[in-house]
Amino acid sequence: MAWYTGNALYDTLLLIGFAYALLVFAASFVGTAAYGGRFGLKGKKQGIKLGSRMGWIIMELPGLMVFPVVYFMGTNAYEAVPLFFLAVWMMHYSNRALITPMLMRVQPGTPASFSFNVIIAGWITLFLHGYFNAAYLTEYGDQYTLDWFSDPRFVLGLIVYATGFGLNIHSDHILRNLRSKTPAPNEPRYKIPFGGVFRWVTCPQYLGEILSFTGFAIMTWNLGAVFVLAMTAGNLIPRALYTHRWFRKNFDEYPPERKAIFPKLL
Repeated sequence: MAWYTGNALYDTLLLIGFAYALLVFAASFVGTAAYGGRFGLKGKKQGIKLGSRMGWIIMELPGLMVFPVVYFMGTNAYEAVPLFFLAVWMMHYSNRALITPMLMRVQPGTPASFSFNVIIAGWITLFLHGYFNAAYLTEYGDQYTLDWFSDPRFVLGLIVYATGFGLNIHSDHILRNLRSKTPAPNEPRYKIPFGGVFRWVTCPQYLGEILSFTGFAIMTWNLGAVFVLAMTAGNLIPRALYTHRWFRKNFDEYPPERKAIFPKLL
């Protein structure tokens, strides 16, 4: 079915991808994905489990691998605008797949809580992420001339992306520093974070990720990037709501004015 780019394979997979994103969003309200201590331990008897650091790295690596492979197969791979987006993508997923997990402060004796089933689902998602965007940027998109750097969509999208990426890094820094560099076994595993956008929401790191991909979708102006945004929001918004409820249930002193993910709204 050729309805967007004219390539039947790409367009059919894109339709399937949006249907998959809708399914993920609906399923996330039934039960959040089993990764991370608060949620992964719920299903501790269900299948193979990995530690948080190793689980994150293994799950996110396709984001670093699929995109450049598909990208350099494209006709316009060495044009300036696609190369810029390649750099943005690789920076983003280097942070997600390598930098953030390697900086995690894991308490000794922490049980493995990262479900291998989640890793498989992550691989499928990241394969589609990389394929849709790399193929469109280098093969199917015809707007990426040098003039695109001065297009209002590019400028606005870059500002939104940079804001989200900065918020993500800053929020992760605050969360990471809630624990000692070498956490003791008896150190409290969870603490209430303060500072930055934690003043208004429980999960500013999720808000930052959603803003990042909103900006990426605007500045690339293609439906493959909208698919990434849909998958991100469909996973992280319900997860933020679960996290928010968990903190309110387990900390009596939790700030009542905080929302889950969007200040003053949700």
